[in-house]
Amino acid sequence: MLPAFVFYMAFVVWPALHTFWFSLFEWNGVSRATWTGFSNYAEILTEPELRGAIWHALILVMFFSWLPIVIGLVMVGLLARHRRRGMTTYRTLFFLPQVLPMVAVGITWRWMYGEDGTVNQVLGWVGLDSITRAWLGDFDLALPAVGLIGSWALTGLCMMLFLTGAQKVDTSLYEAARLDGAGPIREFVSITLPELRGEIVIAMTVTTVAALASFDIVFVTTNGGPGDQTTVPGLLLYRLAFSDRRVGLAAAMGILLALLILIAVYLIRRLAGDVDEP
Repeated sequence: MLPAFVFYMAFVVWPALHTFWFSLFEWNGVSRATWTGFSNYAEILTEPELRGAIWHALILVMFFSWLPIVIGLVMVGLLARHRRRGMTTYRTLFFLPQVLPMVAVGITWRWMYGEDGTVNQVLGWVGLDSITRAWLGDFDLALPAVGLIGSWALTGLCMMLFLTGAQKVDTSLYEAARLDGAGPIREFVSITLPELRGEIVIAMTVTTVAALASFDIVFVTTNGGPGDQTTVPGLLLYRLAFSDRRVGLAAAMGILLALLILIAVYLIRRLAGDVDEP
């Protein structure tokens, strides 16, 4: 236990405390730091751009977490009622986006969202030329467009978790439900969904953290643009620390982001605990 505790303190707790200490100063990373107390935190909560970045991250939760979970559950509902051959192949194909580098994913989707990209070409083929646009340059649709990239990348993870969980369900339960006259929807609600409760909690935790800590996809596709419409805390933290040389403010943003993630994980676990109670 002691080596693990020392390792944890040295590489997790101490850096976190050091970051919090930096957040109490105004510092450019080179010259002498100036004590400012909690003014960096106050600036984050009052500055529209900084506050907006947190709001954008919360919006991405819907695309990175809720949408992939819903799609994954629908697919499991279609596949779990019968044991099918080739489930290993299904899981491999579904999980494939997770093993691709997010930088490569971002570059590919940036091209697909371009004016001459695949998305606009498909819309043109089905007669929807009027709605084609440079999606990542649209002030209203850039953030949802980035969010859908996250949906595509994380849906495979959710589907793999749910398919694995569904395989542990005894098929006799479905057979008994059919004898009682239950339809596919009733079987899913009464049998499949309760059995996947643990997998849903894991998927919700992982995807929510991915949404709140998102950086690579946003950086590669839009770099926070157009304007600040897709700026997220991770990207803003990078800019503050390495471009604006405001290390103290970046540290404060990092602490608030870590607290936001911890609160989100706590709420998910608390909700799961409430659901488990009889």
